[in-house]
Amino acid sequence: MFIFVVNKFKLRMAIVYKGDTNIENVPSIKAKALRINLNSQIYGTFAEIGAGQETVRHFFRSGGASGTIAKAMSAYDKDFSDAIYGVESDRRYVTEARLKKMLSHEMKLLEDRIHREKHPDKMFFCFANTVATIDFAKKYKGHGWMGIKYQIDPSQEYNEIILHVRFHENDAKLQQETLGIMGVNLIHGAFYKYNNPKHLLKYLYDHIDKDKIEIDTINFSGPQFEEVDNRLMSLQLLKNGMTEAVIFGPDGNNILPARLLYKKNVLALRGSFRPVTKVNMDMFQKSYDIFIRENKVDVDKTVVLFEITLSNLRAEGEIDEQDFMDRAQLLGSLGQTVMISNFKEYYRLVEYFSNYTKERMALTMGVNNLVDIFDEKYYRHVSGGILEAFGKLFYKDLKVYLYPMRRKETGELVNSNNLKVHPRMKELYKFFKYNGKVVDIFDFDNSILDIFSRKVLKMIADNEEGWEEMLPDGVAKIIKEKNLFGYLQQNELIENK
Repeated sequence: MFIFVVNKFKLRMAIVYKGDTNIENVPSIKAKALRINLNSQIYGTFAEIGAGQETVRHFFRSGGASGTIAKAMSAYDKDFSDAIYGVESDRRYVTEARLKKMLSHEMKLLEDRIHREKHPDKMFFCFANTVATIDFAKKYKGHGWMGIKYQIDPSQEYNEIILHVRFHENDAKLQQETLGIMGVNLIHGAFYKYNNPKHLLKYLYDHIDKDKIEIDTINFSGPQFEEVDNRLMSLQLLKNGMTEAVIFGPDGNNILPARLLYKKNVLALRGSFRPVTKVNMDMFQKSYDIFIRENKVDVDKTVVLFEITLSNLRAEGEIDEQDFMDRAQLLGSLGQTVMISNFKEYYRLVEYFSNYTKERMALTMGVNNLVDIFDEKYYRHVSGGILEAFGKLFYKDLKVYLYPMRRKETGELVNSNNLKVHPRMKELYKFFKYNGKVVDIFDFDNSILDIFSRKVLKMIADNEEGWEEMLPDGVAKIIKEKNLFGYLQQNELIENK
């Protein structure tokens, strides 16, 4: 049913959805498109390339589109597209840069052609996507960029929501339909769920199964989203099961994994980094020095990732977002690129990298991590068991750089030569070790082997002295200045006593 609300300036129509929802009481795609169309303030352009005009057709079919759609277009031919939006330096069309050019170009045309004096209450928007669907041989599933540039208030500057999707369906028509539904969800969410970006993310999958399409990058910007940290939005993608890994740079901006990893050599260091210590940085630096000396490893085509798993973030129960941000901020201050993944097992991490690159890969880890890799219980859910997992883990040129451990009881150094794995795993371990897959780090800093993140964290909590010396230069200062890991809280408690 419809409810009419009259105010001093205009007639507005609010929509109450009744009988047009699914069993979870989610408005149908038609109802969402109709709600946009019946809002007399919303007016804009649709520009869709590569998968037909799948989003705008929902607005045409729902009714009342003449009040919403200024223009709908698809510059499908590459020459036409170049003539309208310009030529990309890399000659590619399915890129974030292309999407942003589309949004900016179409918004400028809208502003030039629709005068504010005549339409003072209009909230302009431009929706765009540039997509490559599955190829004929069905070897390449396809991917795309989608975004909206829009206003919440006619006098406000523009906001942007830009995301990257990867298709998982095996039929181009199904991919097009899924893309169209997500496009409607994005536009509807942008206008009606903007005050809660976390919920907006969830609404993107209304009427879509998560195994059909993956969102692996999303960025919010503009006056409405000034308080939004896109690293937290990346974390939401993981928590919601929308993707399995996200990456962000030292500046805190999300990075498309494919763009960063494509045809690159990859060195990954997994840890809690709570906080990042001198040991973590020694592990990184010494393994990096070995890695870049490997055959066929070009420094300019090498990526280093500090990886934190979702299970690690959940180690003490529900994910503490502030704790996550503390870790991310410290790693960023050290100039590191951070990856958050849902890969509890290392072989899944390597499998993920191999989707983007066939170049050399290496994992840096401590002794305990390597021992865990040779524990059969971690592979009970794998149909081929530990042998299948190891076949994926030691893919092609992958190597493990092993950082030693000092036994607390005896002071003995443990490396690849004297670590102990399960008796049933001894021969398998020897096979990989003596085939050069496990490489010891020998030039480590012996004076810092007894530093552990959990020890530093406890010292901060107990207000003990000396923890500052266990961290890389500048890190302790940031912890104190920004009150990370509960530093201020603990000092306040002491002062109150």
